[in-house]
Amino acid sequence: MAFESARLATTDDLASIDEIGRAVLAPLPEARGGPIFTAFELGFSSPVERASVALASPDAQGCAVGEFEGVVFGYAVWTVEALETGDHLGRLHDFAVHPDARGVGIGEAMMNLVVADLTERGCVGVDAWALPGDRATKNFFESFGLKARLLTAHRKL
Repeated sequence: MAFESARLATTDDLASIDEIGRAVLAPLPEARGGPIFTAFELGFSSPVERASVALASPDAQGCAVGEFEGVVFGYAVWTVEALETGDHLGRLHDFAVHPDARGVGIGEAMMNLVVADLTERGCVGVDAWALPGDRATKNFFESFGLKARLLTAHRKL
């Protein structure tokens, strides 16, 4: 019997998303690549703001939560982007599992839901971010068949 699951989020999940987002994002500014990532890729919006926008525009975005025994411990926010070819690409903007709840299948359940949603929408692929040196995140995404397609080099001035 599986204790972990994922489902599409609702506005009732925003408080949990806020708590998880704060716990996961707090160490990022200290990580290699973290300061620019949080300032540029994530921007000035909070996890709750990104989740709220996704919930308000379900045709172009998605938001899910991952649970263990009915308690929310993870969340994901993704968009569907149009490519110049006419195809569509899924982009994971947030994918977070509370640090105290990792390794029990919550992330796997969420990723399965995200991939199923993007497949149903006709996307040709899915992109996700991993900071340099974050092997756990890189390995997690690789376990779902994601491979690096672009590396961004940066020099602090």
